[in-house]
Amino acid sequence: MLSLHAAPRATRPGRAHRATSDSAPRIGLAIAGGGPIGGMYELGALRAFEDAIEGLDLTRMDCYVGVSSGAFLAAGLANRMSAGEMCRIFITGDSDDVRFRPETFLRPAMFEYARRAASLPRLTFEWWRGLLLGPRDARWSDLLNRFGGLVPTGLFDNARIETFLREIFTRRGRSNDFRKLDRPLYVVAVDLDNGEAVRFGGEGWNDVPISQAVQASAALPGLYPPVDVRGRQFVDGALRRTMHASVLLERGIDLLLGVNPLVPFKNSDGKSRPEHALAEGGLPAVLSQTFRTLLQSRMQVGLARYVQQYPNIDQLVFEPNETDGDLFFTNAFSFASRRRVCQLGYRNALDDLRKRREALAPVLAAHGLSLRTEVLDDANRTVLSALPPAPPRSTETTARLRRALDDTERLVAQQGRKRRVV
Repeated sequence: MLSLHAAPRATRPGRAHRATSDSAPRIGLAIAGGGPIGGMYELGALRAFEDAIEGLDLTRMDCYVGVSSGAFLAAGLANRMSAGEMCRIFITGDSDDVRFRPETFLRPAMFEYARRAASLPRLTFEWWRGLLLGPRDARWSDLLNRFGGLVPTGLFDNARIETFLREIFTRRGRSNDFRKLDRPLYVVAVDLDNGEAVRFGGEGWNDVPISQAVQASAALPGLYPPVDVRGRQFVDGALRRTMHASVLLERGIDLLLGVNPLVPFKNSDGKSRPEHALAEGGLPAVLSQTFRTLLQSRMQVGLARYVQQYPNIDQLVFEPNETDGDLFFTNAFSFASRRRVCQLGYRNALDDLRKRREALAPVLAAHGLSLRTEVLDDANRTVLSALPPAPPRSTETTARLRRALDDTERLVAQQGRKRRVV
């Protein structure tokens, strides 16, 4: 499902010939959250963009913003890790660089459990003292408030997630420092104590390691404990906004690409057959539908506002179809389903591009981009069959050399285009 706002062509003089100038199109990429499964859906969609849009290099966008699971992908792209390369890490497992282990994301938060349990004697003593000395009508009603502090703030430990990312971003020419990236990257998290959204990578917060910023942005309350940064407790950035696309729109980009994997499920069977109603799925299904509805409603309001505030910026936002039951009913932490969900994101994005190709063609052309017809019309194409051959095995030295050669090749190409224009 593609939301498209095409800016009036007459209001943007000079952009049509951007493809023949030495100035690259100013494109921003915003990636929302959605847990591990949402992240795999987004990865498939991003791989479709790489495959089907001629002239688009997701590793060299003008700027990036990522929220929650989307922050993982945005940080990887900003570090020049292509969507294809990340597919080899998370889907095929044949990367010669990173060994991904799903259990890294699902380790019980034993320290958090122990820390909470350690307060049991004190809370018990205080409750008994209040029960004996306090007013009779407040004795039992105080029980929940007092012992609520024993409930862990998260089921899983996210410290290993930070370690996993830090190891990736500190080798092969990549960086764990926002200030050393080639392009601006913003990772959004929310301060739990005041509800303030903080842009890691922005002014005053760009010295925080990228790995820690992503850990904080993905700390979904109830699943992961808050992350301490400078003595402040941070949680999932989606609590304030779904995609935080305004972070990029404020920078004056020409084209916004956005991906949001969470939309409410449209259950037509539930209307005619009550036994198929979502409520029959119990609390998990009800909470999932509620959460998705709230996020998508907020997303639609935001997109409508962005069209009014930034009418001269082309905006393309990709979301799943409302009838994608496979995506809705997949366990949000089921890594076993990641290949199927990634393929779903890949095919949905290709279908959106194919169905809207006539409307998209002039929008993309204004930024030096075009659609690859042979890719869009290949009904048998899959996210894995479209992967380029794996690069040869490399060491730290050869990986850095390959990166430098890529930079040189790009610089030579830019100089060639500049001479042709002159």
